[in-house]
Amino acid sequence: MYTILEHPLLQHRVTLLRDISTPPKLFRELAGEISAFLAYEAFRDLETGPRRVCTPFREMEGGTIATRIVLVPILRAGMGMLDAVLNLVPYASVGVLGMQRNEETAEPIPYYAKLPKPDGNTLAVLLDPMLATGGSACDAVTTLKKQGYHRIIFLNLICCPEGLARLEREHPDVHVWSAVEDECLNERKYIVPGLGDAGDRLFGTL
Repeated sequence: MYTILEHPLLQHRVTLLRDISTPPKLFRELAGEISAFLAYEAFRDLETGPRRVCTPFREMEGGTIATRIVLVPILRAGMGMLDAVLNLVPYASVGVLGMQRNEETAEPIPYYAKLPKPDGNTLAVLLDPMLATGGSACDAVTTLKKQGYHRIIFLNLICCPEGLARLEREHPDVHVWSAVEDECLNERKYIVPGLGDAGDRLFGTL
């Protein structure tokens, strides 16, 4: 299952994000703003619980988030989305998964995992800017499930049909939220038209 957000403010930012002349500082800002849009929509159905508070005029019953949230960026590019989502849910816990792309096979090489222990109400929010082949996303979801996570969503900036199809095939229970779906992968397994290597553009390592 996946949702592509179609909003003029979002698409404006995606266009600037793609531009090869966009410097790393602006690229990071845009990636964060797009991530916040995605999280805002993805969190629309979070469970809430009652809480009584006193306003300046009277006591009333409000609602507070009742779901435990764990944000899980895939290193390193996923770190470019983390702060913006944390600004929306500052009480969330954070785990990290390290995966490096093999440039010959385009398959992920896992090298690190540090995750909080989940409970029955934990929502894991996987963060990675690009859903290309789907290899990293599928491996990350498999790792989360082995650690005991049963509720998982995936936020990403740009996806393509190949990655969506693989994630749907291997993990149909994971809902993908993306800003845009691009055309395809090229011969090097990069998304086209895409934006290049998200990690390099985030951290200025071109």
